[in-house]
Amino acid sequence: MIWLNVIVSGVLLGGFYALFACGLSLMFGVMKIINLAHGDMAVVAGYTAVFLVPKFHLPEVWSFLVVVPIFALLGYVVQRTLLQKSIDRDPFTTLLVTFGLSVVIENLLLEIYTANAQSINIGSLIAKSWQVNNTIYVSYLSLTVLIVSVVVLAALQLFLSKTSTGRQIRAVSDDREAAQLCGTNYRHIFGVASSLAFATVALAGIAFGMYTSLSPTAGGVNLLFAFETVVIGGIGSLWGTLIGGILLGIAQQFGAHFNEQYTVLAGNVLFLLVLAIRPQGLFGKKVVMS
Repeated sequence: MIWLNVIVSGVLLGGFYALFACGLSLMFGVMKIINLAHGDMAVVAGYTAVFLVPKFHLPEVWSFLVVVPIFALLGYVVQRTLLQKSIDRDPFTTLLVTFGLSVVIENLLLEIYTANAQSINIGSLIAKSWQVNNTIYVSYLSLTVLIVSVVVLAALQLFLSKTSTGRQIRAVSDDREAAQLCGTNYRHIFGVASSLAFATVALAGIAFGMYTSLSPTAGGVNLLFAFETVVIGGIGSLWGTLIGGILLGIAQQFGAHFNEQYTVLAGNVLFLLVLAIRPQGLFGKKVVMS
């Protein structure tokens, strides 16, 4: 029964990791960008919720109604004004640009909020849980985040497969030049993909602010877990991202069961094993070099 509790806790944690990583997977799958500022954008979303919720007199749990549209618009603007210029040059330039954006964000947050921790206060909801039996308790917040993660991934999958814009995103991802010859404005499509990625990372940032305290430098650790989730599941696979997040969460919970210091180590070991055995990830497509 103890191991079942570990697995349940890992699955719930994996839902958060999947929500955090789906935007990273989407941006790389479509634009071949590894966004090093991804974790910092989530932290900004959390701080934005802390700042705006009192202004709009909204309950904290509904802060996504304000923050997500803002970040969706921000994603489009950032892609068209900053990222597109680096994409037109080479992949290494995009790494430098997103790294520079990460540094700027962290320093701005330190200037504005200093190192004092902030959090999104959801009151007693943070402590409420559902008792399955005498040993297993399921946090309402963790369960909600897992459900939101599944809904978001399902909605993205339906959007990519059933809508005209979604099919254009897939076409641009497969062959940018061919899609452009067919009349697709790939720059606009890249902007739409970034808008979706920023919207999902805003949800993850809000969830993170509810789970724990926000700090200006928290983005780096979140980026690491998101990157491991994407690699384990398979780059470009949305459902693979969910499975990767769950496996990473379970691995970390197994490590924590033996020793709290083994939490991150256990996840890193799983990450390295997947890289060694199946470098393309569990659900990623194998690339054949010519």
